[in-house]
Order: sequence, then C-alpha cells, then structure tokens
Amino acid sequence: MEGGAYGAGKAGGAFDPLTLVRQPHTILRVVSWVFSIVVFGSIVNEGYLNTPLEGEEFCIYNRNPNACSYGVTVGVLTFITCLLYLALDVYFPQISSVKDRKKAVLSDIGVSAFWAFLWFVGFCYLANQWQVSKPKDNPLNEGTDAARAAIAFSFFSIFTWAGQAVLAFQRYQIGADSALFSQDYMDPSQDSSMPYAPYVEPSAGPDPTGMGGTYQQPANAFDTEPQGYQSQGY
Repeated sequence: MEGGAYGAGKAGGAFDPLTLVRQPHTILRVVSWVFSIVVFGSIVNEGYLNTPLEGEEFCIYNRNPNACSYGVTVGVLTFITCLLYLALDVYFPQISSVKDRKKAVLSDIGVSAFWAFLWFVGFCYLANQWQVSKPKDNPLNEGTDAARAAIAFSFFSIFTWAGQAVLAFQRYQIGADSALFSQDYMDPSQDSSMPYAPYVEPSAGPDPTGMGGTYQQPANAFDTEPQGYQSQGY
C-alpha cells in the first residue's frame, strides 16, 4: 500500500468498509469468531447431560466438569477477543503514530499466538476426554454431535488463530518506510533527518577588501610569541 504503515494507509483518510472486509486478517477474525460461538454454544446447550437414575447433571466429556469449563471459557474469551480486534481493525487506519501502530501489530502477534496455543490444548483435552468416555454414561447418545462439533471446531480454531499471528507478523515485517511519509505524519521524536544549523564563527572585523560581508583574520601559524611580550614592544 502506497504511503502505508503496517498494512494501512495514512491517518485521516475516508473509512472504506469494503477494504476492511477484504483484508485477510479481518476475514480470519470473523471466521474465528464464528468458530468460538460453535464451540461454547455446543457445550453450553448439549454438553451437559442429566441421568434419570442419579438425577444430577454431568459433563458429556467423561463426566469431567473441567473439560466442559475449559471449552466454554476459551470459547467465550476468544469470542470477546475477536470483537475487540475487529474494532481495532476499524480504528487502525486512524492511528497517526507509527509507534502506536507498531504496538498494536505486536499485540496482535502475541494474542493470536497465545489463543492458537490454548485452542491446541483444548482440542487435545476435549478429544482425549471424549475418547475415554464410557458408553454407559450416555446410553441414548444425546449430545454426541454437539460434543464432536466442539472438538472439530477447536481443531479448526488452531489454524485460524495461527493464521492471524502469521499475517500480523507479515504486517510487522512491512513496517513503515520513512520515505513514504511526510514530516507531519512521522513521529517528531523519531525524525533524525532534520539537519542542524551550521556553526558560524563570529567575525573578527569588517572586510578590508570592501567586497561586502565580514572578514576574519587568518591565524598565523608562526605567531607563537606570548601576548605579554607584544604589549612591551618586543
């Protein structure tokens, strides 16, 4: 992008929703947002079963409440994270400071990689608990499709969040070329291209040649006699 910094143009431009929607990282955020809804929605709606004999509710994943709690917690938190970073994507082109854009992109890398790791842990955890679940705990096979859907979309979420981290890293590598920005856009503290005013040594007297300007008497390399002797006429 011409005149851009970290994947966006200069601040102050008109907001273009089509450009935002077409960006790959925005698409991945929306997909991750949908996946998170599927995961925690499946567990909340059909991940807990009631047994007529025992009269108590238990988690469909091997009667392990921690497994259901993990899936719901990660799903809800990633749901909120996607909304926050979608809002950041809308506001990002209006950020005028290159340093602030850099911080936003770095946070995107860290957060995306973090959630990709947690989804990997969640997929392994849920898949293991589902594998060791006892058929007698669910003789009617209630909620099995929802349980499998939560596991499948946990697996898909690993790649969507990892993809966001990769795209954010590519935006970080693009960075900001100072040659593309005007002086009013660059951070003044980072602008080292301003030349210093040249030092002008004070004039020693008027120009005897009459050519105009000032005249500075050249130093005599052989005049090493102390000033005290000159004042005595030696």
